[in-house]
Amino acid sequence: MSTFGTLPTLLDITKNMDPDGSPAMIAELLAQQNEIILDAGWEEGNLPTGHQSTQRTGLPDSYWRMANQGVPSSKGVEAQVTDVCGSLEARGQIDVRVARLNGMTAAYRLSQNVAHIESMNQAMATAMFYGNVSTDPEQFMGLSPRFSSLSAENADNIIDGGGTSTDNTSMWFVGWGANSCKMIYPKGQMAGLQHQDLGEGDAFDGDNNRYRALMDLYTWQVGMAVPDWRYLVRIANIDISNLVANSGALDLIDAMISAYHRIQSTTGKVSIYCNRTISAALHKQARKTDNVNLTIDTVAGKPVVSFLGIPIRRVDALVQNEARVV
Repeated sequence: MSTFGTLPTLLDITKNMDPDGSPAMIAELLAQQNEIILDAGWEEGNLPTGHQSTQRTGLPDSYWRMANQGVPSSKGVEAQVTDVCGSLEARGQIDVRVARLNGMTAAYRLSQNVAHIESMNQAMATAMFYGNVSTDPEQFMGLSPRFSSLSAENADNIIDGGGTSTDNTSMWFVGWGANSCKMIYPKGQMAGLQHQDLGEGDAFDGDNNRYRALMDLYTWQVGMAVPDWRYLVRIANIDISNLVANSGALDLIDAMISAYHRIQSTTGKVSIYCNRTISAALHKQARKTDNVNLTIDTVAGKPVVSFLGIPIRRVDALVQNEARVV
């Protein structure tokens, strides 16, 4: 039985943690800053360093049989793929004297450390698309390196947008689920961004002189697993300058229709991810009354553009200078 689209989100997980305040608070902040983290399904890995998935790479043979005639036995072919987790960390320190000036030390401390949380959020979103353990072994493998060749096994799920310059970007259809695409954390560890109050200690100024500071440590052990690539589609090589100039640009709707019919299933939790240039172009097209593929709805007081019922999410981590996928 498929469990596509049934994994809990980071926000779901942290709401079920011990109510000490920090995990849920941090999850809320991340959700406000980057929607892909809110969308993603999370699962504990089955390895201390990540997760091992078993993929079926070949089906058993079937035979037409006549009366009084037997058939040979057969079996499928399977392969195992291991995805590793990376550890993202940040440290904060605030002069004790400054923190205690207004009598609201905890609130001031959080206001200063929000910058660390935002930095980790941006690094996380970037790694989800561009992390590559072949070049940066301390990270985890993101989506782009997995869908990077028009001659690879998964090339059917890469649509070439035709861009040949250096200002290309991509759109992504992602189906989140245990058997499709999911975020993972090491076996026996906790999900999401963790905060550790290190208390008061010695910090050092530019002259290596000591002063007392309140110190915080933020850690995020995270990876990505894609047990079945058929639940993802990349629309690559979208030329941004052509799109902005509205000259020779890719027909986004046409490409999205192709992607819609290439993804294995749109049942479950599926989202479309693009940067703000693409999302703005789609929002403008959605305003046209004759466009039946795009709709604009209001969710929690915010306009949400959807394509054939699939929400379109803006991700600033999707850059506009991607290397051409060939």
